[in-house]
Amino acid sequence: MRGGSTVERTANQVTVVTGGGRGIGAAVALRLARAGHSVGIGYEQSREAAEKTAAAVRAEGVPCVAVQADTSVESEVDALFDAVREQLGPVTGLVNNAGITGLLGRFTETPVERMRRVVDVNVMGALICARRAALEMSTRHGGSGGAIVNISSCAATLGSPGEYVHYAASKAAVDAMTMGLSKELAEEGIRVNSVQPGMIVTGLHAAMGDEQRPWRKAGSIPMGRPGEPEEVSGAVAWLLSPEASYTTGAVLRVSGGL
Repeated sequence: MRGGSTVERTANQVTVVTGGGRGIGAAVALRLARAGHSVGIGYEQSREAAEKTAAAVRAEGVPCVAVQADTSVESEVDALFDAVREQLGPVTGLVNNAGITGLLGRFTETPVERMRRVVDVNVMGALICARRAALEMSTRHGGSGGAIVNISSCAATLGSPGEYVHYAASKAAVDAMTMGLSKELAEEGIRVNSVQPGMIVTGLHAAMGDEQRPWRKAGSIPMGRPGEPEEVSGAVAWLLSPEASYTTGAVLRVSGGL
């Protein structure tokens, strides 16, 4: 495993990780567990994968709950946060990781329905989750502060022509949200940052129709290889930690040089 845990263990941190059953989300959940966080995993489809990740989190000696939720549906997001609060305690952090791409393809060949679903999950879902997290954590609303990390993508600045321009646009929106919320919520004790992964080896590529994409594209990456989910999780864990107490509004690129 790349990027072993060096984050100091912290007490009384309860973090919601959306899309936490697989890929980057699962790596983040495990890394946070090793740093002492109790973890609430939100997942939409694969209960088996989510429960497997939850078991690995509990094996690190911290509580964990896995809750099925479509992040684009406000009532389901509320149910996720309610369950985490009831079973683990007041929420202190959110990793806005849930996201979809749809199949690879040129813009003019991408159905509007697919574009709309990507925007619903990647943009509206992130907004809905961030709103609920802010209501939980904001000192203005009786909370004790906290941190939000939005998982964006290098696509937000590269545009992903010929592959998924709609996805790139959705991630650019996530970074704009990060900047705005970081300024709006700073006085309420909430830090908001974004991580932009590059080409990371996860099941996402198979889902978009090109399982070998990370290796096929490796030549375009300055470091010459795709990244691993654990290499992203370290950045997320740092942004949620006390070591990042003066960091807000940052967009941290984890991309091998892309």
